[in-house]
Amino acid sequence: MPYNFDQLIDRKNTNSLKYDFSPFVFNAENVLPMWVADMDFATPSFIINALRKRLDHEILGYTIRPESFTQSVVSWVDQKHQWIIEKNWVKFSPGIVPAINLSIMGLSKPGDKVVVQPPVYFPFFNSITDNDRQLVYNNLKLTNGRYEIDFEDLAHKLEDATLFIFCSPHNPVGRVWTREEMLKLGNLCLKHNVIILSDEIHSDLILPGFKHTPLASLSEEISQITLTYLAPSKTFNLAGLSTSVIISENEKLLKSYTDFLERTHLKMGNLFGAIALETAYTQGANWLYELNNYLQMNVDYVQSYLKSHIPQVRLIEPEATYLLWLDFRALGKSEKQIKEFLIQKAKLGFNYGSIFGPGGDGFHRMNIGCPRSIIKKALSQLSKAFEQN
Repeated sequence: MPYNFDQLIDRKNTNSLKYDFSPFVFNAENVLPMWVADMDFATPSFIINALRKRLDHEILGYTIRPESFTQSVVSWVDQKHQWIIEKNWVKFSPGIVPAINLSIMGLSKPGDKVVVQPPVYFPFFNSITDNDRQLVYNNLKLTNGRYEIDFEDLAHKLEDATLFIFCSPHNPVGRVWTREEMLKLGNLCLKHNVIILSDEIHSDLILPGFKHTPLASLSEEISQITLTYLAPSKTFNLAGLSTSVIISENEKLLKSYTDFLERTHLKMGNLFGAIALETAYTQGANWLYELNNYLQMNVDYVQSYLKSHIPQVRLIEPEATYLLWLDFRALGKSEKQIKEFLIQKAKLGFNYGSIFGPGGDGFHRMNIGCPRSIIKKALSQLSKAFEQN
């Protein structure tokens, strides 16, 4: 059945972080928010209906997750990614960032080195430094408009590291890593006895023509050193329900995580998050197929518009996610000047590239998980701002 991704939904005054907190983030009113990574599409009706059905029962007390919760994860990763896992590999998490923090606490000690690949999802940085670990950068290389891994540098950085946080697909640069790249990366971690924390939250948001491969599926050896983090929150617009999972074949790695989960009393989770996850993973395949096609059309529109009307801004062509990495460096302006231009002149709220770490200066991240009319409005405002500047 067709889904209406063009529907406009007013999110103001709903305690939406994206909309209601924007005036504080950008220190300006009437800024079109296209920053935080949730979508402006309606959460699928089959999920809403499942939540409504549960509300027919008047008591919302302590609850357990049924076996079907875990089975839905097992079936989904098999169906979507051809990854065969066992139910006992799957553990609950109240969110991927909390899970990464708990994993860092359980699998390393203060002072240990943790490697990341900037420009990358910025909460990784705090998850390392806030836990008194050393943050180590393996900067990605931008070559002919496409980001690549600097393997020579990575091999050096892994020599005395304990953990490596891998972002796959990569946020914000939109790469879907190839099997060859990941095998090389995984084998380097094996060589240096480094545990991999693989954030694969965007793994369902793959644009047509590309294929996500779970890192842990590549070999038995790589599986044994990998913790994989998944959630339906980005895919089905469920971020407010704080429900995700962590997967590993290695019992010792999982126990290091679950020990801290229990110690912090976070294992109960959210009644409605569990229902939403199970419903998404059992009924969501067709919706996701249509979503990814719609997102590709949004990408195509942005690319075409920039080339025709704003050639000074370059799109790093994405292979996944609904987050676009826009290159403003040709303007020859400082990040502060670009920020002021976007907020004050174009009235647009993007994520500033510098928050994603080294290599982010001169870039901004734009969320296109929204009806195309919003994208048209945003680009029109940007174009007019350039004309008046």
